[in-house]
Amino acid sequence: MPKKPELHVRTLALYAVSLLFLLFQLYQVLFTGMHPMISTPLHLVFSLAVIFLDAPLDKQGKTLWKKLLDILLLVLLAIDLFYILSQTDRLTSRIQYLSPVTAFDMVICVIVLITVLEATRRKLGLFLFGFILFFIAYAWLGEYFPGIFRYSGTDFRYFTECLTMGTGGIYGSPLYTSVNSLFYFVIFGVLFADCGGGQLLIDIAMRVANKGYGGPAKAAVISSGLMGMISGSASANVVTTGSITIPLMKRTGYLPHEAGAVEAAASTGGQIMPPIMGVGAFMMAELLGISYFSIAKAAIIPAFAYFFSIFCIVGGIARKRNLRSSQVDLSQPLEYSSEGSDMETDAISSKPILVRLYLLIPIVVLVYYICTGASLMRAGTRASIMVILCNLLNYRFNRSSYLGAKKICRLLLKGIKQAADIALPTAACGIVIGLVVQSGLATKIARLISVLGADNLLIALIITMIGCMILGMALPAAAAYLIANILFASVLTGLGISPLSANLFIFYFGIFAQITPPVCIASYTAAGIAEANMWKTGWTAVSYAAVALFVPYIFVYSPSILFVGSALEIVYGTFILLYGVWILAIARTGYLLGNLKMWERIVFGASAIAMIIPEPITDYIGLGVGTVMLALIYFRTRWKVKTLDT
Repeated sequence: MPKKPELHVRTLALYAVSLLFLLFQLYQVLFTGMHPMISTPLHLVFSLAVIFLDAPLDKQGKTLWKKLLDILLLVLLAIDLFYILSQTDRLTSRIQYLSPVTAFDMVICVIVLITVLEATRRKLGLFLFGFILFFIAYAWLGEYFPGIFRYSGTDFRYFTECLTMGTGGIYGSPLYTSVNSLFYFVIFGVLFADCGGGQLLIDIAMRVANKGYGGPAKAAVISSGLMGMISGSASANVVTTGSITIPLMKRTGYLPHEAGAVEAAASTGGQIMPPIMGVGAFMMAELLGISYFSIAKAAIIPAFAYFFSIFCIVGGIARKRNLRSSQVDLSQPLEYSSEGSDMETDAISSKPILVRLYLLIPIVVLVYYICTGASLMRAGTRASIMVILCNLLNYRFNRSSYLGAKKICRLLLKGIKQAADIALPTAACGIVIGLVVQSGLATKIARLISVLGADNLLIALIITMIGCMILGMALPAAAAYLIANILFASVLTGLGISPLSANLFIFYFGIFAQITPPVCIASYTAAGIAEANMWKTGWTAVSYAAVALFVPYIFVYSPSILFVGSALEIVYGTFILLYGVWILAIARTGYLLGNLKMWERIVFGASAIAMIIPEPITDYIGLGVGTVMLALIYFRTRWKVKTLDT
């Protein structure tokens, strides 16, 4: 059945806008780049146009008023585009808060607000939409708020100046990061995953881990970590790797909610796994004014500890129940396959791995340029070009993964849509950030937390943790990090925490809220694939990822695991952390050379927590008690074996 004319026109318009968007971003790489007050608004205009064309109010084109509203929104974006191009000289030379604000500037501010708010409502839900409206109302009605939150209010000129006439509101650092790095890494991730690289990472994990006890679950942990390095999205990671690993875990003998929980916990951890990590890590580098390499390096040990913990837990469960990988028949088709990816996910690939290792060259290129200090946009672009070159080699060595020009164009469109979806929350949060700074609300909240915590660091950290997790449950990871940064970071740094530790603390808890009920997108997605109870899957995922609740406190009190300090301090801190994580996994599974009694699990758990608490005396107590318990169980098991032999 042929497409309706209006649908065909919208599709052509989407392709045309996406092409212009891509050319604009390539111009930023190939030439010196535009002034931030031009490049950032243009990036937002293109992103919003892609969103409105891809997600219209009336997808079937049957309701006239909805079609007219979509057309009106596109016309408003065209007016904004005309404004940016016609006012280039003035926008790049004016001095914020000193140069005059014209009536045209104020009209454009209203247009930008309307389009960003409507896109937010469509794509990100009513919570963030209402959250932004609250802060807009606060900017105008602050004089009616009680006590410490009272604010004298604003006028329209100052409101416009704050939000759209400088680099501190909508066009601030978060959206600037989207222009200069996130766009290129999203494109790279999509190309790499669908040109055979994603399938190769999964196959490597399956070959390495799919042996012995709990192989598919261990493979899920490894593959999710590897894919998470590239995708940086928990739910996308769940769909991509979970479509293979969850059915295999169920076949091995894991209960459905356990299989979903393993995948959800591992996929969420992908957002803290270097070299790419989650979107917030790029924004963190921009906000802190340090290299992205510094962020990625600091995240290595905590990320390894997280995955090591889950790996030990799934292995302990498998040994406790005697779940061997020999029970899995890889020749049978899987029960679920991803609909959101062009990757081969219908079965485990049996193709040799060695002849496909060239597909990892783009990752090597990416890491090399990041480590040598190249700009992130150039690193991402060069890695993407390398993916396309490797795709040409697919025609000779890996024909089933070869993608022709038409499919590459579709992948680019898919990546551009994802990049637009990431640009939107950065712009939306820019509204909140600008208004919070303008009104001094961040300072007031910092003062309130200081009063509640009485300058006690631990209480301030707990309050921050709760706030970050609430934001992380309700908002996308990037939005949660940005808002938590403006609300809580100054509190933590004011109490003596380094900016890097404070920001990573906020970043981690915003991410792990995605597996914490009642709102846990990653857990719910995994539960859907596993056909399991969503609530049960969510809480099980939390128990598997329990180490994530402790690690942020560790690097606040003992930053050695962030590669801060002497080599001896880093080695000692890492050893104690990993040893404590292993003991905690033993307590969680209740298995070590045999089933443990409840009191033994409690002792192991207490000793693990003592080691994880970053104090020398608790380290020594936990290390001693844990080691004694390990020795007792080892000799008890040997004695039982000798008795049976006798």
